[in-house]
Amino acid sequence: MLRLIKSFGYAFKGLWYATKTQRNFRIHLVAAVVTIAMGFYLHLQQSEWLWISLAITMVLTAELLNTAIEVLTDRVSPEYNVKAGHTKDTAAAAVTITAFFAIVVGAIILLPKIIALF
Repeated sequence: MLRLIKSFGYAFKGLWYATKTQRNFRIHLVAAVVTIAMGFYLHLQQSEWLWISLAITMVLTAELLNTAIEVLTDRVSPEYNVKAGHTKDTAAAAVTITAFFAIVVGAIILLPKIIALF
């Protein structure tokens, strides 16, 4: 049981590291909070919440994996290396694709509700 508790501690330590050091992760956290607040204000349905939750989770997870890949790449290749650059660029591309998915989900679900307010 102690090992399980420690593993959660390590996970929260990683989450804190990403929040403290990664500007894009903080931006995505703010976007998630704003989206959740809008969801409550607009009274989203259960299925809409599932899609919004999936999109938020995917973006934050992609950012965390991107951070892990960047940290590891910098550790094993401290000097510039073309392949290390490709590794980091590809991880960043994964975040970009995931964020684009989240924008599409948000637009499909939230935009009609926002337009209906006006």
